[in-house]
Amino acid sequence: MGGGHLPDGGLTEVTAPADVASPALAMPVRGRSTASAVARLIAWRVTGAVVLLAVISVLVFLLTYLSPGNIIKNITGIRPVSPHIVAELRAEYGLNQPLAVQYLHWLGRFVTGNFGRSIEDQTSVSQLFSERVGVTLLLCGMAFALAVVVSIPLGVLAAVRVGGLLDRLISVTSVIGLSAPAFAVGLILLYVFSYFLPIFPSSGSGQGLADTVYHLTLPAVTLAVGVGAYIVRLTRTAMTRELRSDYVTFARARGLGSQRIMWTALRNGIIPVITTMGLVLSFMVGSTILVETTFTLPGLGMLLQSSVEYKDFAVVQFLTLFFATIIVLVMLAVDLSYLVLSPEWRWQLRR
Repeated sequence: MGGGHLPDGGLTEVTAPADVASPALAMPVRGRSTASAVARLIAWRVTGAVVLLAVISVLVFLLTYLSPGNIIKNITGIRPVSPHIVAELRAEYGLNQPLAVQYLHWLGRFVTGNFGRSIEDQTSVSQLFSERVGVTLLLCGMAFALAVVVSIPLGVLAAVRVGGLLDRLISVTSVIGLSAPAFAVGLILLYVFSYFLPIFPSSGSGQGLADTVYHLTLPAVTLAVGVGAYIVRLTRTAMTRELRSDYVTFARARGLGSQRIMWTALRNGIIPVITTMGLVLSFMVGSTILVETTFTLPGLGMLLQSSVEYKDFAVVQFLTLFFATIIVLVMLAVDLSYLVLSPEWRWQLRR
């Protein structure tokens, strides 16, 4: 018994369970240190994120330039313009160069922080971004916090009372929340809480932090409805599976307290929920445009909508690539969070 041998000759294979870790992390570790395996995994994921952003940048640049309309017509309007002025404008915006050269110049300026100038406002894109990013970040932060704080406990309650009246009520409500478009929820909330019961303002972002939070309450609730319903469904499914697992049955047979069992099940079941938070944030970024338009909020979503209508290419390119970068970084962080959350990886790192 002392010293025993492994059946495979001393080589261990650490594979995370399918219901706990992603397939990308279920990689064999044979004969090399855990630190080396983790470093290789991180390097692989970061490289993939960089390549994905490079591909997105090419698509964003091509789509804006291949779309109907052009910068010159947006600047000159319907006024008759001489060919000399058109040539000067094309040279000023680099349109007289090959498309590949234009892309490289644009990407170089983007990487160095020079995002160009808005055609519509004749202001730098950086200034427009700094003026509006605070509203969007606060809106997304409030909506995400509200969705997580409310939805995870509701999902746990539904899993504990599975098949009961509370479970059915929560499930029906979450289905309605998933099915309702963000702009429809916003219009209903506007009618009820801004016109019928004038509790909250119907538009604007307010002045100062407290007033801004007050103005963003209804938009945050609107944005949190769909996100929260999605989290409720995920949490209920994950917790139901965990509460029916063998280790929970064994823990109950040993007489462990219900709170301890519930905490262990939640700790294991929350991993797939956290994994999908990247998808939740992606959905939130897309819905922000509709919510900001419904409530007339001066945020990035409203800026992107007006820029698309005016064909303000510099602003559209920057905002599209900015949102894409945020989504890719969030997904990368969620993917690497398995290194901390997965029990198998925590056990391996302690060796």
